Amino acid sequence: MTSNDTPRNPHSYVGMRVTADGFIRQELLPDGRYDEARGTLQSAYTGHYTVTGTHIDYADDTGFTATGDVRDGVLFHEHLVLYREGAAEHTR
Repeated sequence: MTSNDTPRNPHSYVGMRVTADGFIRQELLPDGRYDEARGTLQSAYTGHYTVTGTHIDYADDTGFTATGDVRDGVLFHEHLVLYREGAAEHTR
């Protein structure tokens, strides 16, 4: 195995985040892509994301762009507030 074959640890933001009501579910994937479901519609939005510090830039597959910021473990994505799935804050 060469150094180029060494797997990298995924970013700590990778994983599923959900709105308090569970209607919107956004998964940040380790390969730099995201998949967002809304209600019963799976993959309503998909695209790429990049992380700089606590800031996330999104570019969906249709060309739409958005931003988000993580504060105290909570993702503030445009007008949405998303909690890590299973986090205590999500149950409040």
